[in-house]
Amino acid sequence: MMHIALIGGGGHSKVIQDMIQARNDLTVAAILDDKYPSLELENGVYTGPVSSALSLAGGMDRLRFVIAIGDNRTRCAIAMRLGLRPDRYMTLVHPRAYVSPRSVIGHGAVILANAVVNAGAAVGDQAIVNTGAIVEHDCIVSGYAHIAPSATLTGGVKAGTGAFVGAGAAVIPGKTIGDWATVGAGATVIHDIPPRTTVVGAPARIVKYNETGDDFDVEADRPETNFFVQPAYERQRKSVY
Repeated sequence: MMHIALIGGGGHSKVIQDMIQARNDLTVAAILDDKYPSLELENGVYTGPVSSALSLAGGMDRLRFVIAIGDNRTRCAIAMRLGLRPDRYMTLVHPRAYVSPRSVIGHGAVILANAVVNAGAAVGDQAIVNTGAIVEHDCIVSGYAHIAPSATLTGGVKAGTGAFVGAGAAVIPGKTIGDWATVGAGATVIHDIPPRTTVVGAPARIVKYNETGDDFDVEADRPETNFFVQPAYERQRKSVY
């Protein structure tokens, strides 16, 4: 039995808790959120602030972590702040998701119910493929990206680091969504999307240039063992279960 500590206690965390409950090889050991003032144990589950992750990691060898937060920047900031080894993060795949054996899934990534990740696709560390989303063949979903419910990436699409593809959006084959770009719900992407922009509509058009300032540098700080953009066929397959 693998013990899971969830970082985050909001709505996305609730969905992940249900996913864990649907699997008989996992159990929730801790829910860490800064709404909890101190580390407490009740009914066999720890609750406490996010900083408690480090003390729990040191005392429980079989404990694995999932950053159960949908917001990409927050998820990235917490991962950088904690500095845990990539292999301390659990990759979670819902029993009702389909993940091709010829795809690659990174550390801490979450694939939710009815999602599809097809052959040759790569999903990076700490990325989310949400409920019913489709990641078609040879797509790259980079680290900290989020493919929202029922969004579709058709073949060969690249979603950059921290990119967000909104619910029900569709991206035609071979297009690139730039780092930290946002695709609005229901948009249809027929051109490459520049980094740090927000696009909406059908066809998608730029409506906002996002702020460029960050208090972290993903490129400089990420561990060498993380992967973000390498196609699946260039890497040895990792187990997704």
